Amino acid sequence: MDGLLTPAAIRTDVAEALHRHPDENFDDEDLFECGLDSIRLMTLLERWRAAGAEVTFVDLAERPTVKHWVRLLVGDHD
Repeated sequence: MDGLLTPAAIRTDVAEALHRHPDENFDDEDLFECGLDSIRLMTLLERWRAAGAEVTFVDLAERPTVKHWVRLLVGDHD
């Protein structure tokens, strides 16, 4: 990846998709329970692929939390 994806950028993208504020702490929440649907997930996936991510829909859908997605997309940033 070329560094365009950061934990903050991922949180901001997810917050935007869920109509939430990126400063809210929802890193461990199940994003499907928060209102994320497959269409929004595909939108996020395509955005992140354009930034260089090499993940699949299944990679993201299996564990739908910001915390897990940050690990998948940019590595461990706890």
